[in-house]
Amino acid sequence: MDCKKALVETDGDFEAAVDVLRKKGQKVAAKRGENETKEGLIFAQEGEDGKSGIVLALSCETDFVAKNADFVAFVQSIVDVAMKNMPATKEELLALNYDDKLTVEEKITEQVGVIGEKLVISGYEVINADQVVGYNHPGNQLAAIVGLNKNSETASDAGKQVAMQVAAMNPIALNKDQVDEETIQRELEIGKDLAIQEGKPAEMAEKIAQGRLGKFFKENTLLSQPFVRDNKVTVEQFLNSSESGLTVTDFKRLSLS
Repeated sequence: MDCKKALVETDGDFEAAVDVLRKKGQKVAAKRGENETKEGLIFAQEGEDGKSGIVLALSCETDFVAKNADFVAFVQSIVDVAMKNMPATKEELLALNYDDKLTVEEKITEQVGVIGEKLVISGYEVINADQVVGYNHPGNQLAAIVGLNKNSETASDAGKQVAMQVAAMNPIALNKDQVDEETIQRELEIGKDLAIQEGKPAEMAEKIAQGRLGKFFKENTLLSQPFVRDNKVTVEQFLNSSESGLTVTDFKRLSLS
């Protein structure tokens, strides 16, 4: 109906009608700027060569819009632009040409006017590796991609399982060496406080905290986590048993919840 009204307003001038919709979109976008975007869709996709991949989240305000076929197609169209150009950041993606007339950012603004809800790219991540594997959780509210150091059918199968692990277990880093110092210090402080609350002597609290930090690393870093399909082995051990020397070089995860 908005499109019809725009065509009537411009006496059937298609180009002018597009401008009307864009202006309306900008107006609606400004009006809805403070609205929360808790719904939406997330897509993970690998490149044809298997050496690159992205995960992208486009958020909206309501589940009704997120489940609309036109919205699904629109999200996929942005993913297609990203896969064609492989921008490194969300800002670079927004600046790309969506078509011959509009940038991605301008197209999103236009769709705000058409749909009547705030839309925002709430997440965008890229991985380049010898092999990249993605996983889209049913419902497209959660997705993950992993980069691997080997390219083979075995690596692809194992990578898919690890991507599912990333989606399910939400690791904070690849290994303990990649955990930032702020997080380490926070966990040590919590560990010491808990030990003291449990009645342990202050001189023992530091050692107890270090032990709890080690457990934190095992539970929250990908390669050290118990593999979800066989918790007797770690993810690192599972990968190496699938193919000697196989490991994850990077991973990304996006979730709407």
